[in-house]
Amino acid sequence: MTTSLPLDGVAGAFLELAELVYARDSYDDVYDAICQAAVRVVPGCDHACIATVQGGGQPQLEAATDDIARQVDGLEWETGEGPCVDAIVSQRFEWDPDLTVRASWPRLAAAVLRSTPVRGMIGYRVLVGERKAGALNLFSDTPGGFDETSANVGAVLAAFASVALTAKDEHDVAANLRTGLASNREIGKALGVLMATYDVSDDDAFELLRASSNRLNLRLADIAGKLVDDHNAGVTESAS
Repeated sequence: MTTSLPLDGVAGAFLELAELVYARDSYDDVYDAICQAAVRVVPGCDHACIATVQGGGQPQLEAATDDIARQVDGLEWETGEGPCVDAIVSQRFEWDPDLTVRASWPRLAAAVLRSTPVRGMIGYRVLVGERKAGALNLFSDTPGGFDETSANVGAVLAAFASVALTAKDEHDVAANLRTGLASNREIGKALGVLMATYDVSDDDAFELLRASSNRLNLRLADIAGKLVDDHNAGVTESAS
């Protein structure tokens, strides 16, 4: 069983995790960092994973600390029950500290007890922006290894995960929006160049741009940017 950190160690681990999460660009890195933190800060936690579901689609295992966590996650979706399955739907944490006694999920418990060392589970819902929901799953190899402290520390970690992942999603949305606006500006400039050069309407200029994009198999924004750059270079040469 994982030895729990003292309170100041937990605080330090969360600070370290925060710095790590916000310094990384990849969702995979963020998911992995959260799972690794779980086995460090949650008393009794030996394995952890995060799975997500988007728009009623198939579940996706985003990260796991080891093969045991991957195996149990797979068994949850195979049996259709478990803390991960329930947490995504119920929006609260689901807890069974001892699968060997009156298990909350009998089919899952039978499969887990038969093929893994896991004896206790906790699942927390996490949010990943507006389009995706998921669950942080924690597993203990010790019957009764998860107690109230474990559940509370795990809840704080899950809340942090939701904040971090939502912030990452919003950052990506903002970045995509900025890229889109920049592309639109380039396209607008290119249309202006074509209209002035060939004395055509804005619709005709757009058709010229679109035809070039299709012919060269390049994005419209790339063609527009190249056209604007070439025009600016020509203007500079004429001025000199």
